[in-house]
Amino acid sequence: MKNVLIIEDETLAADDLEKTLKEITPDVIVKAKFGSIKESVEWLALNHVDLIFLDIQLSDGLSFSIFEQIRIHTPVIFTTAYDKYAIQAFKLNSIAYLLKPIRKAELIESLKKFKSLKSAFSIDFDSLLSSIQNSKPAYRKRFLIQIADKFKKIEIGEIAYFYISGKSVFLKTNEGNSYPIDLSLDSVEKVLDPSFFFRINRQYIVCDKAILSMISWSRSRIKIILNLPPADHSDIIVSIDRVGDFKKWLNK
Repeated sequence: MKNVLIIEDETLAADDLEKTLKEITPDVIVKAKFGSIKESVEWLALNHVDLIFLDIQLSDGLSFSIFEQIRIHTPVIFTTAYDKYAIQAFKLNSIAYLLKPIRKAELIESLKKFKSLKSAFSIDFDSLLSSIQNSKPAYRKRFLIQIADKFKKIEIGEIAYFYISGKSVFLKTNEGNSYPIDLSLDSVEKVLDPSFFFRINRQYIVCDKAILSMISWSRSRIKIILNLPPADHSDIIVSIDRVGDFKKWLNK
């Protein structure tokens, strides 16, 4: 293995994977890192690598559609947050799958398996996609926050809501503290349990426990009063296209 491609929409996860790979195999070259299907297809149409590390859910959909748009024979190691029992159906069709957070020992074993292969193989993506669609995702239990040179672990139960401020995404804890996170709000939405969190508009994802009260607003919208109001005291409004789903969410 010399050249690899990392397809992962979480920048921190992609960077951590690259760092660990270089610790294991110093001469490895990460040719590129992409977080979307579109970027990956465009690059793979003109380039080749020895191995692909592939996340299942990307910013613009399931990564399997990459293989529907372009023929690739490159071996794949899946990196996923899906429960291991739900993916047994395709375990033998790829080199390996690594459950996040990826452990160094498991990565080493996966690379050993890759090196032991003497011929190319094919992946049954129809079976793979069917298995994923019928599986139960493993939702994020915590977020790792970096503050200067230190790290802090925030459990999911400690979070009141996520929001965009400027060009950055933040989480607000139940204690009123805000921390930046290295994810887009779209990526955050994918890893949260929808039983407890709801994307009310382009700027906010709120936890049901963080909602203090609600007020009928113009154009059939809903204004939300949070236990911990935003620092700028701006109105938090459920967008008109999400009102129906929001009411259903609260009625579950």
